[in-house]
This record gives sequence, structure tokens and C-alpha cells, in this order.
Amino acid sequence: MIYRAFGNTSFKASTIGMGTYYDIRWIFKSYLNIYTGKEQKINALKAGMDNGINLIDTAELYRTEKIIGSAIKDYKRDELFIASKVFPTHLYPKSLERTLNKSLKNLNTSYVDLEQIHFPNPAIDLKKTLRAMEKMITQGKMKYIGLSNFTLNQLKRAQGMLSKYEISSMQINYNIFHRKSQKTIIDYCEKNHIAVMAYFPLGHGKVTQPQFNKYFDHIRESIGDVPNANIALSYLISRNNNVFPIPRASNSTHVLQNAKYSDIVLKEDEMQYLESKL
Repeated sequence: MIYRAFGNTSFKASTIGMGTYYDIRWIFKSYLNIYTGKEQKINALKAGMDNGINLIDTAELYRTEKIIGSAIKDYKRDELFIASKVFPTHLYPKSLERTLNKSLKNLNTSYVDLEQIHFPNPAIDLKKTLRAMEKMITQGKMKYIGLSNFTLNQLKRAQGMLSKYEISSMQINYNIFHRKSQKTIIDYCEKNHIAVMAYFPLGHGKVTQPQFNKYFDHIRESIGDVPNANIALSYLISRNNNVFPIPRASNSTHVLQNAKYSDIVLKEDEMQYLESKL
């Protein structure tokens, strides 16, 4: 397992994390107290933690915070990096505090390592939101501030609004198929010591489609019998030192596979080959 400093924090996070957005059906069913495959998902998270994955991402939208709370209860809290996200309608300071308190209750923890703004909301004063987040850092309810789905200009604007702390992470849709449009923001974040959390790192499963096998076969000639998905994850952590892909952790088999191949680093010519073909 490869560990790197998570942005401008002192925490050494596993380069491969665990995402907990399952699907829209899970979200709808959860409002009816139906949690299909709950134990399977808890076991998947435990399998990851048992094999060195210490970065876990969730959000109030995902309705998975309680799943994580159940999974982490027997693990050392200070050895885990738990990231959650607040929905854009809850960015008013009082709503933000209520949301964070609810997240802490669901996660059964006294703090989250990273609280992220899930989407920008131009209808709410971002400066007030960020200042409220700074206050909650001071209170010990959260450690770091993150953004998700912000543009580069929105990130820069947010940076200028903070008075005491810094933006520690950006979460974006980033994978081997969706990389060119993200290069500028990733390079900026790397230069400014901001971690990039890559969601949809497998392109919604696109990397497993048979027509791409021949390109991954070329890479397998030098690194061995590694699945397409794990080559694609290795590309993300090899191309930039500040990227942390968070593939969905819904079953132990996939999580264990991610942990097994997590220390593969691709060479420059291998990355260039994939970039020329995909």
C-alpha cells in the first residue's frame, strides 16, 4: 500500500480510498429504511481497512454515513481519514452546523477529518459558509475543508475567502477517459498542495469493457496479470502525486483486489501509451 500526505494536511492517506456512493436506488430505499446488502457493504469497508486502506469518502446525500459508522467502530479512529460532504442547500451556517452534527452522530465519531462542500451554490454566500467551517474546525468537529465539483476559478475564489485555514482537497470526476479537461485543475492543486479525490475513477466501469483489453494487455506485458480496473487506478496515482482515487467499496472482492494491486506505479512510457490509445 502506498501512503501519501493528503494535500496540505499531515495525514498519510492510502492512495486508493473507498467511496460509498452506491446508486440512486440505495438512496431512495434508505428513506424507507430499506438497506439492501448492508452487511456486505460493511464487510467490504472492513476488508479495506484490514488491508491498509484508511481513506473513506461519504456524503449526507449518499445515505451511507451509518454504514461507515458501523464499519469503523472497532478500528482506531486516528488511523482513519473520514471525509463527508454537505449538500448545497445546507450551506447556510446554521444548516451547515446541523448537517455536520448529524453526520457525526451517523458516523459515531466526534469529528470528521474532511468536510466538503458537495456542489457550489451561488444563492448562498460562500464566504459565510467557509467562515462557519473554520469555526467548526476551531470547535474540533472537523479538521480540514474540502470542495467538490468546483471549477478552478471557484476554487481560487474560495481560497481568498478563508481567514485562518486552507482548502485541503478538491473532488472531481477524473479517470483515464476523462482526464484532459481536468489537467489544469489537477496541476494547480498539485502546485498548491491540495489533494485531488477522483470519483468515477473507473469511468462508470468503462475500463472493463472488452474493446479496451488490448491496450491494457500491452501494459500487462511488463507488470503482470493485473485487471484493467487496477491498471486504470494505477494510472491516476502514477500520473500525479496528489491524486487519491475513491472507487466504490460495495463488495469485499473488489476492495481486496484494489488493496492487492495498490502499490503498482506505472512508468512514464506506459502512461503515455495509455494516453495515446484511450
